[in-house]
Amino acid sequence: MPDTPATEAGPLVTGSEIARLAGVTRAAVSNWRRRYDDFPAPAGGGTGSPLFALSEVQAWLDKQRKGQDVSEDVQLWQALRGAYGDNTLGALADAAQLLADPAAEPLGTLPSEAVRLLRAAAQGGSGDGTANSLAERFTDSVRRAGSDLVTSSRIVRAVRHILGDVGADAIVFDPACGIGTLLLAVGPEQGPRRCGQEADARSARFAQLRADLTRRTGVDIVSGDSLRDDQWSDLRADVVVCDPPVADSDWGREELLLDSRWEFGTPSRAEGELAWLQHAYAHVAPGGVLLMVMPASVAYRKAGRRIRAELVRRGVLTQVVALPPGSAASHALPVHLWQLRRPESPGDEATSVRMVDLTENAPDGSLEPRSDQTVDVPLIELLDDAVDLTPGRHVSDSHRDYVAEYERARRELAQQVQRLTELLPCLAERQGVGVPDGPSVSVADLARAGLVEYGDSEPVSVSEQLDTDFLRGFLRSTLNTRRSTSASGTFRFDAKGARIPQMEIAEQRRYGAVFRALREFEERARRMAELSKEAAALAREGLSSGALAPPPE
Repeated sequence: MPDTPATEAGPLVTGSEIARLAGVTRAAVSNWRRRYDDFPAPAGGGTGSPLFALSEVQAWLDKQRKGQDVSEDVQLWQALRGAYGDNTLGALADAAQLLADPAAEPLGTLPSEAVRLLRAAAQGGSGDGTANSLAERFTDSVRRAGSDLVTSSRIVRAVRHILGDVGADAIVFDPACGIGTLLLAVGPEQGPRRCGQEADARSARFAQLRADLTRRTGVDIVSGDSLRDDQWSDLRADVVVCDPPVADSDWGREELLLDSRWEFGTPSRAEGELAWLQHAYAHVAPGGVLLMVMPASVAYRKAGRRIRAELVRRGVLTQVVALPPGSAASHALPVHLWQLRRPESPGDEATSVRMVDLTENAPDGSLEPRSDQTVDVPLIELLDDAVDLTPGRHVSDSHRDYVAEYERARRELAQQVQRLTELLPCLAERQGVGVPDGPSVSVADLARAGLVEYGDSEPVSVSEQLDTDFLRGFLRSTLNTRRSTSASGTFRFDAKGARIPQMEIAEQRRYGAVFRALREFEERARRMAELSKEAAALAREGLSSGALAPPPE
């Protein structure tokens, strides 16, 4: 959701920002709106996310004595929002430029109030803190708007955790660095050489100025489309991190069909994330690592199967981590971190892929997996028809109790076999006139006489003169079934043509008991067929995975 420009009343604020101004919770602000008739009316926004004029809110807070002193950071942010509207990135870049050179002529449309606050911060030695504060507020506003424009703090935390220590002499590269959040967070503040590229010139400018203001050395960020115009084609980095654009079908496939970066296969138009992954991997030095933020669907989408298979087959994919839902800024779905390593020499390739499933963890909880949340999967087991790299699938399979499941299936199968034998009735040869030759009556006549009602699928007796199991058993006779079964094999009761024999109720019940036993026999036979298939699959999987073994001799 884009930022809403200020109205004639000046900068606008959200309910959350009012809460920060007053030093209360957002629930308290909602309560004020209900309780106080003189609370300022919304001056913009929608029904679910109203915006209020900052000047009116401040006046009301002063009147009620509920407000706190508005910090200079808040004043600066509101002044920038009021002047730049939707162009927040332009506001950040122009503000950072003035922080870096407070004596220069202000760029863009910086309002006088913002110029005063920025120069005061720079002259007071807090330019770096102000730049970081602006970056944090921008990240928060993007998160609330449901955008994936910036990398969330939770993903940054996860990337840092997985990478571990990064040497002060390392080269770190981010080909889609945005405002520099991920690039500047990896490794120690001083020492590493950091290189980045960003398609949005405003973001690239702010990221570079942010690095300069926080006195990080060795940071070089350029603007440009990384896939179409790689400004770092000769760079080979020890650590590459990337949170690429998501679902971008316009990544340049037609222009780049023969590009040498597609080492594992040319991505389809719909697999832009796999184009970014191969571009990033092309910049990894031998022995270096790549940590890539990926939507969960990339792990199983059919279009990317061949590229996933090559990543696995060549031993460069070393780990896939499914992060907790809520880790991303723009949605509550889990995202994955793919870790790749470029082998230093032949024979240095990975022989397995570590799968880590943290989807049951809280988003701010532990990133260290429990033993039941991780498994090392041999490459051969991943190279099936789907090449599904979803961690949850492999982790859950690896921690199955095959012994208990197999024994349970065997016991139930034995019980079903014994019960089947008991259910199958002993039948004798009929003496005298056969049933088909005796008198019969149509089900339609029985219904008209009020002895039968039609249920959902088959008729049911509503009279003491007719046994329901007897009725339904004979309805399944060869003659009646032939009348009621369509050419496609679907049985649908035919009320007009169906007939049943005429018998005394005692005889009906004898037949009904046998028909009832046959029906249960058929149901248990179906269950036994399913159970037999399940037991055989468990035995086969358990033997092949090493969880089960043949009996001792």
